Amino acid sequence: MRTLGPSESHGTTVRFSPDDEIFETLEFSYEVLRKRLEELAYLNKGLEIEFIDERTDEKESFRFDGGIEQFVKDLNEGEATVHSVIYGSGEAQGIVAEFALQYNAGYKENTLTFANNIRTKEGGTHLAGFKTALTRAINNYLKNSDLNKKYKGASLSGDDVREGLTAIVSVKLPDPQFEGQTKTKLGNSEVAGIVGGIVYDKLCVFFEENPKDIKLIIEKAIDAARARDAARKAKELVRRKGALSDNSLPGKLADCQSKDPGESELFIVEGDSAGGSAKQGRDPSRQAILPLRGKILNVERTRFDKMLANKEIKNLITAMGAGIGMVGGESDIDLSKLRYHTIAIMTDADVDGAHIRTLLLTFFFRQYRELIEQGHLYIAQPPLYRAHSSKFEKFIKDDAELNAFLLDRISKDALVRAANGHSFSGRSIVRLAKDIAYIGARLRDAEIAGIAEPLFMAFLRYPSLLEPACFVNGDPDLAAFKDWIRERGFSLSIEQEETELELLVRVVFEDKNGHRTKLSPDYFRSKSYRQAWQARSAIVTQCGGTAFDIERKDALIPVHGLFNLERTLFEEARKGINIQRYKGLGEMNPEQLWVTTMNPENRVLLQVTIEDAEEASDAFEELMGDRVEARREFIERNALTVQDLDI
Repeated sequence: MRTLGPSESHGTTVRFSPDDEIFETLEFSYEVLRKRLEELAYLNKGLEIEFIDERTDEKESFRFDGGIEQFVKDLNEGEATVHSVIYGSGEAQGIVAEFALQYNAGYKENTLTFANNIRTKEGGTHLAGFKTALTRAINNYLKNSDLNKKYKGASLSGDDVREGLTAIVSVKLPDPQFEGQTKTKLGNSEVAGIVGGIVYDKLCVFFEENPKDIKLIIEKAIDAARARDAARKAKELVRRKGALSDNSLPGKLADCQSKDPGESELFIVEGDSAGGSAKQGRDPSRQAILPLRGKILNVERTRFDKMLANKEIKNLITAMGAGIGMVGGESDIDLSKLRYHTIAIMTDADVDGAHIRTLLLTFFFRQYRELIEQGHLYIAQPPLYRAHSSKFEKFIKDDAELNAFLLDRISKDALVRAANGHSFSGRSIVRLAKDIAYIGARLRDAEIAGIAEPLFMAFLRYPSLLEPACFVNGDPDLAAFKDWIRERGFSLSIEQEETELELLVRVVFEDKNGHRTKLSPDYFRSKSYRQAWQARSAIVTQCGGTAFDIERKDALIPVHGLFNLERTLFEEARKGINIQRYKGLGEMNPEQLWVTTMNPENRVLLQVTIEDAEEASDAFEELMGDRVEARREFIERNALTVQDLDI
């Protein structure tokens, strides 16, 4: 720190840059930062945060004078709500606590907790205090009101009173104690009592002053209790009918002969057609096949009793034999009774197959998480392609394996000769193609960041751009660079802004349609850009340019440009063979399905694991839950990175 003298402005400016020797990627995610800054504005009523992304000129300002009340309203946007937002706050022993809650017509609970503005994903003592107080306040009102006679002394559980609840609980305390390094669970024991007291007192006052609202809340909780009771009865009915015994297995299940769960496998197959092929191609001694008709129910949006009424889900539960999942906090799942220790989801390699696989993963995650944690759930990997000619047949798993196969094929009988006479053959052709593919991948990264292909490829031609000072000092290469991009419809200008601490420089590119791309010169020092530049520079230096001749079977094919070379190599590799892309498992005959997907000697099964249960739960809730807004935001965030779009 050094004294610079008096200043008319005030405040603190913090600047930092990630170290490219430590971090693999130096690109900041706009959406991640946006979400966090928006969260901070909600949690600190009246705080205004201005967020500017100078890479794209995107600007947003966050200020929520309603605080966490507004947070709850926005979370419930698009939902049918039961009442207005309930808010309360208080302070005790130097700890400030505030909460806001509102019920909607859905079935899922969405309670977010924070300690000193840190999101505590695993909850902690503040969440425990809130839950206890909420259940106690509602039951106390029910007990002492006229509703007690109507509902005949009913007592509601915590699960009942939290169905359809959206809530925010925020505490600020001087000495927070978190469990674990990630600070996702608050451990201060005194917080539970303080939060519980504040929540209970505020809710009791609100209930007395708003009898219509509490009546609607209680009616919703009673409906939830009845649904849980119906689920228990459905569960008992399944048990009484002996649905979990071998004598009443589903009719569609082609069971295996072995009774040893350790060697028995269950393949859950999409559709009767694929199921028929799988039944004929399997090893009947140890492999069972259960075909599913269409898409199963989305259990993320469905109550347990309705889930059990779904025929496909009921068949799956029955076939596994390990019991039925969670109802009202109780579970009768016993994995020691699991009839198959390998359960494989086998769906088509298309969008519908991915959807069915996602629905099944949702079911297993919500109802049989322990089954996943013990390593019993897998995803089969049927091939996407079949390459064949009169002399050979090869099954290929995916696009990456197809590219590797084609490169290996072309490397055996082709020669690539550069403009300076340098030649590539054998494995050196494969390495050259991979280097070009790497440059292409960095190009796609640049396009996602808003940098057009002609601009990015122009960047790679001029080494002076690696030195940001060239934009200020007028490097001779910069003039040539300007001329080169002008021929391709772009103009370049330099914006400079002098602050008390430094000179800020922005490089602005504008195309003929007026679209502007603004970059900091630091972009040209980023790891992603430098590695792309180094890869292209190495090829150009070695080859004397980007002009090549491909010599193959007495034919000479001239190409200009790295990407044209890559495309032509793949086109040549495809000559003389047929490549069939499978649309579904039903297109394979039983022998093909056995050889490629079910034979333990050469198949590939992906084991499903859970690395972060909280993050996984959030993903299922966001993508499969009731809130349409969350899915819309997910689509907007990932629109530019989509690879397979089904229209």
